[in-house]
Amino acid sequence: MSGLLRRREVVSELLAPRGDALVIAGLGAPAWDITNAGDHELNFPLWGAMGGAAMIGLGLALAQPKKKVLVFTGDGEMLMGLGALATIAVQAPRNLYIVVLDNERYGETGMQETHTAHGVDLAGMARAAGFAQTLVVRTESGVSRLKKAIYAGEGTLFAQIKVDPQKLPLVLPPRDGCLLKNRFRAAVLGPQAAQQ
Repeated sequence: MSGLLRRREVVSELLAPRGDALVIAGLGAPAWDITNAGDHELNFPLWGAMGGAAMIGLGLALAQPKKKVLVFTGDGEMLMGLGALATIAVQAPRNLYIVVLDNERYGETGMQETHTAHGVDLAGMARAAGFAQTLVVRTESGVSRLKKAIYAGEGTLFAQIKVDPQKLPLVLPPRDGCLLKNRFRAAVLGPQAAQQ
């Protein structure tokens, strides 16, 4: 082990007190990690749309301002969608929390190094875009502080969590996109919404 945080333990800890928080997960490891913490009708794991998790979270946060929206994404996906940081910072929804699980690798395509392995500072980019709250988390105490910030505070918050680039067994959410969409809509809007 590298001494870095273990991403599944981090995700499980951050989701433990979730209540009715809406959770978006980018494709690949973030989706497997939220599912490992417990499949939930208020989870919306992406099976595709690389680069889109943060913007989907923004849309959801604007549409559901009374609910916390927690986005889990990877460093590779966040690097692909850097423009989202500026748009999110301008909109500044107080209920949006972006958590980047940064293993410095493209985990779905062969574990090639991402730019964060060479010093690219995603939290610094978020700060420069206008996020009032940014964190780089490297320790368990940092995870505890982040959890408190998410559940006791108000967004908009961006956290870059340095995690071990370990390969883990897949824990897959349902693969049926219609099922995921309808389940999530019904949980957020009520059973009649899934029929529309």
